[in-house]
This record gives sequence, structure tokens and C-alpha cells, in this order.
Amino acid sequence: MTRRAAVRRQANAKINVFLRVLRARDDGYHDIESLVVPVSLADRITARVADELRVTVKGADDLAGTVPAGGLNLALVAALSLADECEHAGGAEVEIEKLIPVAAGLGGGSADAAATLGALNELWGCRLDMEALADIAARVGSDVPAMLAGGPVLVQGRGDVIDPVTVDGLWWVLRSFDFGVRSPDAYRWWDEDRAPSGPDPAPLLMAATKGDPETLGPLLFNDLEPPVFARHPELAEAKAALLEAGALGAVMSGSGSSVAGLARDQGHAGSLARRWPSARVVAGPR
Repeated sequence: MTRRAAVRRQANAKINVFLRVLRARDDGYHDIESLVVPVSLADRITARVADELRVTVKGADDLAGTVPAGGLNLALVAALSLADECEHAGGAEVEIEKLIPVAAGLGGGSADAAATLGALNELWGCRLDMEALADIAARVGSDVPAMLAGGPVLVQGRGDVIDPVTVDGLWWVLRSFDFGVRSPDAYRWWDEDRAPSGPDPAPLLMAATKGDPETLGPLLFNDLEPPVFARHPELAEAKAALLEAGALGAVMSGSGSSVAGLARDQGHAGSLARRWPSARVVAGPR
């Protein structure tokens, strides 16, 4: 079998347009509902044939330096998990060029893991279908199946039950911070605070499907916001500032620390982003 010398993939960040936390589970996770959309901000993954299996990370020092290159790196976990299921597996070097902020609620680590599964499946000639890759993804991490899907998905269960949905193009302004919020902490705070579950997302899903940002904006919600905002008030301030500046709506993505403001169109997103030097304009779904 002839193998490719190198395979490249984009690992797109995501925004949780809504995140509804339903209940704690006996396995330590939580049952959730969420609309996950991939956006244009992306890491770059390159997988090359090598003598051994390893993951390297490069990029800006403040990003690459915070990503573990060892056993806690989800891309390496994904590679090892795929190797167990692929009879043609061999050595590979997976190089991650980091552009997505780390521990920012944007799914960067999960996106890297999903892209690694796809790249190595091709590099090694495993020929595993999407269902088999999704099974591996679910074992790697809760967000990995959604990132593997490559498009907007409605997520349920602990993140392992996904259904594709149609979402028209939207424009967002991302504000990220120099600290991360660990997902286990955010969900533990939700439990401790006895925070409520959010509303029925049906109207939000209809607005997202129609690509109607004016209707969608006020419907954005994330059940993790109250407990996270109580511990990190600067995130609440960022959301308020986006709304005051004219965003149609704003929501914390995942467990934070990124806050996404919904814009009317690309021009509106650009005018909003100019208010903050570190803000990013992203399009999604991508």
C-alpha cells in the first residue's frame, strides 16, 4: 500500500450558539444540549510519516507554550486511539500550528484531535468510515465528535450524540482573555450554585437555520455563564460591552473564557472588533 508523505487538515474553532445544561450524570459528566458551529479561526494540522508517533506544537509562544505535548494532548490521545484500531498504523509526526486560544471554550484541543484522526486515517490508509472515527472520537473527548463532523451540529448526551443541522452564514466578534476556564470547573460550579437549565432552544434553532441574526441575537444563551461570571466578572463585563457597542447578542462559548458577539454582517463585525485590539472577526459556520 502506498502512503502519502504528508496530509494536512484545518482544525476549526467552534462557538456554542447555545449551551443548555440538563443534569449531572453518574459517570461524572453532564447531559447537555448545544448548537455547535465551526468558525473560520483554525489551527493547522500536518501529519507526516515518521519512525515513531509524536505530536509537536508550534505557533505563538503564548499559545504553543500552554499546550501539553505529552500524554494530556488530545491530538496524541487521538493518534494513539486510532493506532489501536488501524492495522496499517505506523509512525507519524503530527505538527500543530496553534492559532486558536487555549482553554478558551473554542474547542481548539478537540478540533486538533478530530483533525488528527482524519489526517492519520488518510496517511496510514486505515480506511475507517465516519462512524468508526466517531466512535474513536467519543472515547477521546466529549467535544471531539462534534468537531469531527465538520459542520454545524446539535449536540446532546455528554457531547457524544450529534445531529447535523443547517445554519446559514453568521458573523461573530470573538473576545478572548489571557486565562482559561477548565470545563470540569465550570460544570462543578454549575452544580455547586444549583444553576437552572435554560429555555427550550426551538426558537433559537429556527432563527439559526434561517440565518436570521436579528432574531437570533437576543436568544443566545449559555447555562454556564452565571457560575463562570460569578468567578470571572471580567467575562460578564466583556459580554455587556459587546451588547453596549451594538452586537445583536453575545454569549460565552463553552466554559469560557471567550465571549462571542453576533454581528449583522461582515461590516458590522469589523466595526465592533475595532473597539478592542485583541478582538477577532470570524465567520461561521465554516
